[in-house]
Amino acid sequence: MLDFIFKPESIAVVGASEEEKKIGHVILKNLLTQGYAGKLFPINPKRKEILGLKCYPSVSAVGEKIDLAVIVVPAKVVPSVIKDCGEAGVKGVVVITAGFKETGEEGAKLEREILDLIKKYGIRMIGPNCLGVINTELGMNATFAPELPPKGRVSFFSQSGALGVALIDWAIGSGFGFGKFVSFGNKADLNETDFLEYFGEDEDTDIILGYIEDVKDGKRFIEVAKRVAKKKPVILIKSGATEAGARAASSHTGALAGSDRAFTEAFRKAGVIRVEGIKELFEVAEVFKSGKFPSGEKLLIVTNAGGPGIIAADTAEKNGLKLYPMSKESIEYLAEKLPPTAALYNPVDVIGDATSERYAVVLERAMVDPNVDGVCVILTPQAVTDVENVAKIMLEKSKETEKPFVGCFIGGPKVREATSYLKTNNIACYEDPLIAINAYSKLVHYVKYKHREEDEYIKFPISEEVKKEIGLMLEALRDAGVSVIGEENAMKILSLYGIEFPKRGLARTADEAVRIAEQIGYPVVMKISSPHIIHKTDVGGVKIGLKDEKEVREAFLEMTINVKRAMPGAYIKGVNIYEMVTGGKEVILGVSYDNTFGHMIMFGLGGVYVEVLKDVSFRLTPVGKREAYEMIEEIKGKKLLEGVRGEKPCDKDAIVDKILRLSQLVEEFPIIKEIDINPYLVKEVGGVALDARIIIG
Repeated sequence: MLDFIFKPESIAVVGASEEEKKIGHVILKNLLTQGYAGKLFPINPKRKEILGLKCYPSVSAVGEKIDLAVIVVPAKVVPSVIKDCGEAGVKGVVVITAGFKETGEEGAKLEREILDLIKKYGIRMIGPNCLGVINTELGMNATFAPELPPKGRVSFFSQSGALGVALIDWAIGSGFGFGKFVSFGNKADLNETDFLEYFGEDEDTDIILGYIEDVKDGKRFIEVAKRVAKKKPVILIKSGATEAGARAASSHTGALAGSDRAFTEAFRKAGVIRVEGIKELFEVAEVFKSGKFPSGEKLLIVTNAGGPGIIAADTAEKNGLKLYPMSKESIEYLAEKLPPTAALYNPVDVIGDATSERYAVVLERAMVDPNVDGVCVILTPQAVTDVENVAKIMLEKSKETEKPFVGCFIGGPKVREATSYLKTNNIACYEDPLIAINAYSKLVHYVKYKHREEDEYIKFPISEEVKKEIGLMLEALRDAGVSVIGEENAMKILSLYGIEFPKRGLARTADEAVRIAEQIGYPVVMKISSPHIIHKTDVGGVKIGLKDEKEVREAFLEMTINVKRAMPGAYIKGVNIYEMVTGGKEVILGVSYDNTFGHMIMFGLGGVYVEVLKDVSFRLTPVGKREAYEMIEEIKGKKLLEGVRGEKPCDKDAIVDKILRLSQLVEEFPIIKEIDINPYLVKEVGGVALDARIIIG
């Protein structure tokens, strides 16, 4: 636990200053004047006293136990300060100072030096190049932000210090309460996963927010986040989501994975709620503050204006929420109590001249109605609308039920006080129905994750002899400088893990092509074999439906000539002859590798159009059985697999089997970085892979 950082009994400010504009002065003053009750020790060898406190020349000169040292001296002095802290038995340090790896090689060298020192002395460090740490419950503001935010039960970690300052200022202006806050900068030691784990165990934290730019240890992050998200909502912004940062990839799967896909899949796997911006971060956090969670997807919308009700209904449907009518008994009750012009189905429109009494009628029934799991109350401030009373009734009824209520009070000055009243009492209230429903949907999806059973992870019985054979083959290819494994070797490796391929053979002459074709049986498919040719169709390197010896001979000569003209530098091994497989639907199965989170499995519609349509889904390994079925359900083309216009459905179980086998293969052979099986022809029963390629590294 990091209590010595977030709940220190004593703090030393190394680099404390009398000069008001210096950070060392601001931090010491913040701690002294904003409520921190622990011991404070200014450290500055040039001063005897600062802000009425005795000043010490070094941390070791204090002679008392110090839990936390906040360091604001020049970068080149930091190593000596860390050493002094270590010898004085300090448990934690916050290095505010910049000038480390963010500045170049010299700074990086300095950062490695202080990292070696903290490891030597067993110190835990935040930073360097950070804003610092806050605990509002203790009145502890060990940052250079001028004020503490209001107290609350939401804790926040941020990789960006500047963003942290802005968010604290926003929280003060908006009355949004924080419990703990930390900006960790270069995260040379403590990082996002450490703080996620700490906040997950912290009894004073109900909701965890964060801003990250990257993750230090992807596997550990997922492991910790999965555990924490089962107990508390984790809501994160991840910046850098565009393709601009994507690495170059030489396979379909690698190209389609993109730079941000792995984070999306990691968050999905771990139950982390991802948002796109700062505004949405706090909008979503608001809906979790009540601590109430819907038991299902059934949402009731109550409104006094038709337009906003329609917007809310449209948004609800897009987010997978169910807008069922209330029960027959409830509708009959409402028909008696509401005007004849009111709409009694979902959304329930209490019409424009509604007062708080009409809202109360609907909310009373919603509390007990089995077709309602949560309620969105929409209000526009019309002439007779008693806005404040509607807010009070929402709060009153909310206290009588475990069903979550969310408000959407649309307007300006006329709804401001009521909106503030609801938020102060932990009922989320928004000014836009789209935002309100989007936030509420995050609540529903989080509940699904919390109650989701552990996935089933299949382990196929692959013998040690097979594993040894594959291992030796991969090592030999790597040692020979081969990174792209062509279809013959790729098919052999994948076959050993249970991926079926057509009958095949490699021909180096036209005569050999005819002999192999006759052994396989006509018709056949012919493909050029070259480690340098990725897209064979583009260079005339594929012929299908060859029915006899004459066609095979002609195809062999035509293909080899065309390919040599198109790619004169390519090494041609020969031509592969394949059994021609017909029927079924073409899909793609693949693997890509992310440097943070490891391997991802891809599934989608296959063939030559995959890069154009990009109708694909991904999951991080290891992939469970439920995840594999979800991958199939996510693609837009799933209807084609289910059978259209009288066609019989394809074997989804066969696809799931192959996804799980690929997952196991790359988990057991991490040297494999990318795989393309395109197309995999899935049939009514079973399937067969028609082409494959493996990339190692």
